[in-house]
Amino acid sequence: MKTKQIKILVPDDQSMVALLGHHDELLKLIESEFNGEILVRGNEISIFGEEEEVDVTAGIFEELLSILEADIQIDKQVVEQTIDLVSSETKISPKEIFTDRILTHRGRVIKPKTAGQKRYIDAIRKNTITFVIGPAGTGKTYLAMAMAVKALKEQSVSRIILTRPAIEAGEKLGYLPGTLYEKVDPYLRPLFDALYDMMDAEQFRKLMEQGTIEVAPLAYMRGRTLNDAFILLDEAQNTSPEQMKMFLTRLGFGSKVVVTGDVTQVDLPQDVHSGLVVIEKILKKLDDITFIHLTAEDVVRHKLVQKIVEAYGEFKEKKAKKQ
Repeated sequence: MKTKQIKILVPDDQSMVALLGHHDELLKLIESEFNGEILVRGNEISIFGEEEEVDVTAGIFEELLSILEADIQIDKQVVEQTIDLVSSETKISPKEIFTDRILTHRGRVIKPKTAGQKRYIDAIRKNTITFVIGPAGTGKTYLAMAMAVKALKEQSVSRIILTRPAIEAGEKLGYLPGTLYEKVDPYLRPLFDALYDMMDAEQFRKLMEQGTIEVAPLAYMRGRTLNDAFILLDEAQNTSPEQMKMFLTRLGFGSKVVVTGDVTQVDLPQDVHSGLVVIEKILKKLDDITFIHLTAEDVVRHKLVQKIVEAYGEFKEKKAKKQ
């Protein structure tokens, strides 16, 4: 195997400290992923080893330096994500991802963290209707909520409409005690939780009272035309084909729609097909509608979550082969 050496110059001591981390913890993280040798002398990083590995390692350092130049702090998560992105040879650079800031609230920046999430956010910006399909932990709902709040703040829409199918309640929803919101709260609570992350509780309460933010079960969308709104249908794998058609035909002028779901988590009765499973075959040729598929590589929770998702995927494939 052909060997190679690459030298990278770091502009100053401050950048070198930020690049290597406290007690070289970030450098050690990079070293643990590759077999080559990395030497640091002064403001120079030398990389020795097999040609392909050296190129990838050098690419990681170069990307991290460009991220530093964009005034983004480098931490363990940023380094891990940069390693994954450079190693996968994705066409999207880590800098493009980490500099794409959707929303800032209480000093916390909400932004895409993977190539798939970046494609997802760009798809929402570009298209009227975006479908995103992927496993738990890929940020499907959270990022859509952030884009909705951003659109409202920028006044590109006048309201946000969030909906989910309350399938467990079915036709019995009306018999449950309390107001509409008390009845559906268990089904819509994840949407409320995400909104609380993106705006102050008092502001959220006022917007709810004014009807600027509306959170309701899917059944309450029937018969309406939704103009000038950012509309999110969450957990869409639990819609029937008829419900999906009903929802999509609510689209009015000046609105944007995001539909999220995980086709491996369908909770419908066995005799009911999922509207999300068949929708891509129906709409894939239409302009201004796009489908984004996220994978275990886009899981941004604990690393173990990604491994769990992959393990379930492998189990399902083996089971399908046996049948």
